[in-house]
Amino acid sequence: MSRTPLAAPVNFLTVILLSLHLIPAVLSTPKTIPSDSSNLDAWIANNIKEYQQRKRDIAKAGGATLDPALVTAEDGVRIIKVRKDGTGDFKTVTDAVKSIPSGNKRRTIVWIGGGKYHEKITVDQSKPFVTFYGSPLDVPMIEYGGTAAKYGTVNSATVAVESDYFVAANVAFVNSAPKPDGKRAGAQAVAMRISGEKAAFYNCKFIGFQDTLCDDRGRHFFKDCFIQGTVDFIFGDGKSLYLNTKIHSIADDQGVITAQARENVSDVSGFTFVYCNITGTGNTYLGRAWKERPRVVFAFTYMGTLINNEGWSNNMHPERDQTVYYGEYKCKGPGSSPSRRVKYAKILTDAEARAFLSMTYIHGNKWLLPPPKL
Repeated sequence: MSRTPLAAPVNFLTVILLSLHLIPAVLSTPKTIPSDSSNLDAWIANNIKEYQQRKRDIAKAGGATLDPALVTAEDGVRIIKVRKDGTGDFKTVTDAVKSIPSGNKRRTIVWIGGGKYHEKITVDQSKPFVTFYGSPLDVPMIEYGGTAAKYGTVNSATVAVESDYFVAANVAFVNSAPKPDGKRAGAQAVAMRISGEKAAFYNCKFIGFQDTLCDDRGRHFFKDCFIQGTVDFIFGDGKSLYLNTKIHSIADDQGVITAQARENVSDVSGFTFVYCNITGTGNTYLGRAWKERPRVVFAFTYMGTLINNEGWSNNMHPERDQTVYYGEYKCKGPGSSPSRRVKYAKILTDAEARAFLSMTYIHGNKWLLPPPKL
């Protein structure tokens, strides 16, 4: 009488165990930003859903939720209208922000009418869940001319946001201070400083020269934005994802786009630019080692002829060649050639790039929502 070989059951059991072992890894693998730009809109739609849709999805899945505080805020939206002609609740953005109570727990949308607002504004830490909203057909401009000489660099910002869960959509933030001439001290001038956690910017403009955008600290998301400057015009210690954003240098001579401020190995901060477009003038570097361990990645980004062949600068600190993390992944354009890049620049592999190409990079699945529709 023949016996059934044991090999078949053992192999079958092995397959099942291996499958069960693999399932959690597959389910937890983040959906990365697609390498085919034609699939980008679908990726965005799947990852940045409107609040009510997110609630329905969560209810069906019975799984991970949005931040509880965010849920409470989004269930009680308040709208304040700012109109220069007096037809709104306030004539200035400053007065609208002042009307928001300390300890605010409701999403408060400051709906700003078209025109130029000459104001210097701070949204302090006690006022989370604030949205600045402008019409995409008549984008309002908030403008001021503060400089480092008068206020210090970070406090020179036209708009400074220190609270969490801030959103801006269709707003231009401008620092109108004169262009630095290399002779005047303290000519740095910030248009926006974002120091709060979990902030998002949609179709916003950041206009200035040196130090235009202070991406100070916290997790941030920028989509369809425009950022203009000369030197270090995106700087700070934030952990941010810039998607489909135009970066425009107006440097006369040497320009620098980023001065990311990571200093310690344990710091999680860094700037990631995906599907961006770099244009403009000057002999421009992608970044300089302002601090010891900056982390910056450009992926699927068009780089114009303005980009210096070396790509990156150690800021005359050769010891930082060993500590910086400067990465490029599948970029295009005349300024993207890797052949003459500095030796410490990384041309990333698929595996190395993956961590930077997901919404989990900024934990956006817990807090990121699209802009309001008004």
